[in-house]
Amino acid sequence: MEIGIGLAVLVAVATNLASLLKHRGCQDTASVSGSKKLAGLRDLASSRWFAAGWALAAVAWLAHVAALSLAPISLVQAILAGGAVTLAVLSQRFFGQPVGRRQWAALAIGGVGLVLLVVTLPRFHGSDSSFSLAGILSFEGGLILLAAAIALGHRSDRLSTRHGVLRAVLAGLLFALAGIAIKAVLGGDGSIALDAALVLVVIACGALAQYAAVAALQSGGAIETIGLMGLVANATQIVGGILVFGDPLSPSPLGITLQILAFAMVCLSALLLPAVAPRIAAARA
Repeated sequence: MEIGIGLAVLVAVATNLASLLKHRGCQDTASVSGSKKLAGLRDLASSRWFAAGWALAAVAWLAHVAALSLAPISLVQAILAGGAVTLAVLSQRFFGQPVGRRQWAALAIGGVGLVLLVVTLPRFHGSDSSFSLAGILSFEGGLILLAAAIALGHRSDRLSTRHGVLRAVLAGLLFALAGIAIKAVLGGDGSIALDAALVLVVIACGALAQYAAVAALQSGGAIETIGLMGLVANATQIVGGILVFGDPLSPSPLGITLQILAFAMVCLSALLLPAVAPRIAAARA
């Protein structure tokens, strides 16, 4: 488990750096969500910034899979969430992206909330990969319905000013869908048919998540977009760890109260992150 925790720390930094590199590469390319999607994809393929970010993200993903095979998913995702502050530091120091006070606060609140959630859980033993068929089908099915609702809502003209936020949330949910499926496959408790279906979920959701992430990065600032994607993905997978893989909740009233507070902090963080996007856009103009 100690190796899994160490890998998760490295993944947290590498993932944020990879996302910032991809965000830089997305700024000078045609939109992948416009009428000329293929032209946008070709531009991305020729962007050195995006290629570097994608390569680093691929290495981070392999390390993430290794971490999931060694430690509980709730613990791994909480460490990734706790690394959210590195996103702001890297963005401001190395990429010159402005980071407002509300964004610093949002990232800190969300990271602390997710870490608090796992700190209050009982002691972990092993990788906690066992799951029930009904549990994983219900949870993954619910996420698919929620992702579909957000994708349909994205088409609404009434939500046109929130397209960047919706794309970031959608990408986070798709990443979570793939992550929970990966954890289930690594557990090896399912049949060959179930494992094959889960692998298809990983491939399909992973591909769609990459597309949604690029569309989100092209339509929003680095901090609010990357931060929101990570927040949604990590929080959803922590909940999946509890509901699907049986990661235990706190047995004490105080622990339960702190966990409720942790979820409230995560919700507050999600509300604060996109709220500053219009100001940043105006400042750049």
